[in-house]
Amino acid sequence: MDFSRVELSEDDQKFLDEARAFLKTHVTEEVKRRDRETGDNFDEGVHLALGAAGYLEKEWKPEAEGGFSRVRRRMWELEKRRAHVPWVTWGTTAMVARSVAKFGSPELRDEVLPGVFSGHVRLCLGYTEPEGGSDVATCKTRAVRDGDDWVINGSKMFTTGAHNCQYVFLITNTDPEAPKHKSLTMFLVPLNLPGIEIQGIRTVDGDRTNIVYYSDVRVSDKYRLGEVNGGWTVVREPLNVEHGAVEAAKDGLQDVSIMMHQAGFMADAVDKAAAKVTQPDPAGRRLIDDGSVSYRLGRSVARMEAALSAPSIFGRVALAQTMRDISPDLMDILGTASALPLGTDGAADDGAAEYVYRFAPLVGIYGGTLEVFRNMIAQYVLGLGKPNYSPPATKAS
Repeated sequence: MDFSRVELSEDDQKFLDEARAFLKTHVTEEVKRRDRETGDNFDEGVHLALGAAGYLEKEWKPEAEGGFSRVRRRMWELEKRRAHVPWVTWGTTAMVARSVAKFGSPELRDEVLPGVFSGHVRLCLGYTEPEGGSDVATCKTRAVRDGDDWVINGSKMFTTGAHNCQYVFLITNTDPEAPKHKSLTMFLVPLNLPGIEIQGIRTVDGDRTNIVYYSDVRVSDKYRLGEVNGGWTVVREPLNVEHGAVEAAKDGLQDVSIMMHQAGFMADAVDKAAAKVTQPDPAGRRLIDDGSVSYRLGRSVARMEAALSAPSIFGRVALAQTMRDISPDLMDILGTASALPLGTDGAADDGAAEYVYRFAPLVGIYGGTLEVFRNMIAQYVLGLGKPNYSPPATKAS
């Protein structure tokens, strides 16, 4: 592993300075406070500013089409994370926009992509159903052909960002008699159509997600992505990205796994805990001088660094599990004042460890549960075969 620093050209250093100044200007303490209070993981003012400055388009496009160079892309990703840019809605938008570019008609691409780059069009994921769990192929939301339109009925859970988006990347069942992976059709459904109802749901970490109901929603065929009953081909690529099943870049200028943005909150909490325990109290005592504190903090740091270095789907599991494991230790080290949230007088670390503690269970669910990913590792990496969910055999009496 190469830990050498990348030498920046004069132009790249100028880009880095400009990016830091831009983020400092727009991602204010008020933005971060409001984002934590709403749980939206989105700020329209920041998002539109990113679009107006050209950052969204440059982040989305490859270098050959006017996007960031590899070095600038890496710098931009790291600076966004350090600034705690509200990010989730851009993450889903960028992911879905690639499917629109690949599978959408020219008419649909022209309707959607310019607004994606300006920040005025946002896209969310309509996968999970109330009774479907992590297997999106068990889709029961129906789309029935009616002339040049489709009529959609059903509901989707955890459609995060729907209330701030203009379209949903919706998986539907168009042939209930076919095998589940051959019965799916994808649509990019405008969220302002009659028959769509968005209801907010608040998660334990304070995030806002949604359940979305579709009641006789009439959608033009121009919003279909890919072939009828060929939706698995369309949805598989963004699913692979969400799962972390992406090839490593040879130049090393990328995250080694997904969930690095979430891991940034964990790293921030660890840094604040480390700073806190080295501060002397009025009697001159420091928490770090207690052997149990130094051991537990050191163990937490070591586990975090190992998780940050784990690649692909392994890192996706390691980061989420590590957040779950070390956040209680951080809170215990800092004492009862660590239970106070962001912006509260007397909070030990301005709510950093407390937020990670509430955030960690959700990180182990986003895009599929840790149990699902562990089964994927067992089946496809270790070759242990499919998991057996049948009830245990009973002995004959």
